[in-house]
Amino acid sequence: VQLQACGGGLAQAGGSLRLSCAASGRTSSNYAVGWFRQAPGKELYLVAGIGWSGRNTYYTDSVKGRFTVSRDNAKNMVYLQMNNLKPEDTAVYLCAARYSVLISTQPNQYPYWGPGTLVTVSS
Repeated sequence: VQLQACGGGLAQAGGSLRLSCAASGRTSSNYAVGWFRQAPGKELYLVAGIGWSGRNTYYTDSVKGRFTVSRDNAKNMVYLQMNNLKPEDTAVYLCAARYSVLISTQPNQYPYWGPGTLVTVSS
């Protein structure tokens, strides 16, 4: 599966952005998607993940209640709605996929990655 993320940009603290991840290629097989982020000088980690059906989701503690991950399998799209943004959300965001019904928090469990999109939140 090939992935392409978009929707990043500049937002003010308290504002919102929606990231989109478009999948192409072998999209008929079940795959989980993770949204990762990496800030300068910091490690890459999973922010939110979603299983194939959309019923299973994961959020890291710092974004719970602010971010919502969703997917539309008919359109091969996965979204990350980010509300009440904070300056510490500033990072490059990447979507990644694995052919599994399970979400993993480990980047090395995702073989397929799209190019990142930069999110900058000003205070």
